[in-house]
Amino acid sequence: MDKIVLKGGKKLKGEVEISGAKNSALPIMAAALLAEEESVLENVPNLSDIMTMIRLLHSLGAKAHYEGGILAVKPGKNLNPVAPYKLVSTMRASVCVLGPLLGRVGRAEVSLPGGCVIGPRPIDLHLKGLRSLGAQIDIQHGYVVAKSKRKLRGNDIFLGGGFGSSVLATGNVMMAATLAEGRTYIQNAACEPEVVDLAQFLKKMGARIQGEGSPRIEIEGVKRLRGTTHSVIPDRIEAGTYMVAAAMTGGDVFIKKCMPEHQNALMDRLSQSGVRIERNHSGLRLRRNGGLKPVDVTTLPYPGFPTDLQAQMMALMSVTPGISVITEKIYPDRFMHVAELNRMGSQIFLEGNSAIVHGVKRLSGAPVTASDLRASGALILAGLVAEGTTEVRRVYHLDRGYEHIEEKLSRLGAEIRREKE
Repeated sequence: MDKIVLKGGKKLKGEVEISGAKNSALPIMAAALLAEEESVLENVPNLSDIMTMIRLLHSLGAKAHYEGGILAVKPGKNLNPVAPYKLVSTMRASVCVLGPLLGRVGRAEVSLPGGCVIGPRPIDLHLKGLRSLGAQIDIQHGYVVAKSKRKLRGNDIFLGGGFGSSVLATGNVMMAATLAEGRTYIQNAACEPEVVDLAQFLKKMGARIQGEGSPRIEIEGVKRLRGTTHSVIPDRIEAGTYMVAAAMTGGDVFIKKCMPEHQNALMDRLSQSGVRIERNHSGLRLRRNGGLKPVDVTTLPYPGFPTDLQAQMMALMSVTPGISVITEKIYPDRFMHVAELNRMGSQIFLEGNSAIVHGVKRLSGAPVTASDLRASGALILAGLVAEGTTEVRRVYHLDRGYEHIEEKLSRLGAEIRREKE
């Protein structure tokens, strides 16, 4: 097992290029199953989650070849509708093959994705939406068994949940509805850029979709879809992580190949905290004007502040003079990183679904353990400004969502390396 070793104190300078969005690529890979012909996906990041999805596609009978950021997926005529536990259990996004299999094959057996350290994330909205399209769904021996005796039929579907909309549920229902008879209206649909990117891919395949990016999506079913070529959007969470890194270290960093319009909530908070941000057609430049100021953050569905940047923002506020309040309204249990940040000298106190952050002058390097993907990013950020050496363990979490993070940070001037435990 690997670990990341950092020595803090270096200001980051230079430019960093953002990779393709994992959370966009994974549903699009699943959507490729809707056609028999080959689809070619560009700007696909080299991450462990991507490799897991490739193995899942192989297990379903599709051919998939990945090289140099380009992924070719050829499903062929005959698909195996069973997604096994050994693959689905390692990556929650595997559940997004449910909609495509049901839509094209009329049957899907997908293992339940299980629990997660950031709190329970049930798939009830996925099942509700697919049932509304006419699917019969049972839970048998830990598997979701979905089937339709006849072609799926369009319907008016409300996908509201206890914590708002669901990106993966919206994608799953949208994919299944592309081959259903009639029209489907998804109400309270997720508005995230990853949903828009999936819809754009489906439309290139021949799907008829309107309203993506809004809370109401309309899908008119078609008889068949065809293979196509599509480039995955840049990863807004990776870009946001490097933006926070520039702010924390007081550096001067240009974020290349990002989409500034996806970062409005983060840019607002960073600007309020004293970071100077310049935007142009090719990216964002971040510099800090003097000291940092505390800001309060509340995570919300897009276009609100992303829950996937909550941990990184907490790392920034932990070295910002004053008191900040960070409230988590998407996954209230997503605070596993607090104990590890406190090991490095942070003063963070939990009250329900809020974290009260008392900024300190400096952090101290320490051995810390990553609990999940975004917590890993937060601990890396803390290590960039901590005195002494920080060792971040369980970096397999990092490899799920940050492509070559130690190489990119090193090119910006960070003293960072990967070692074997």
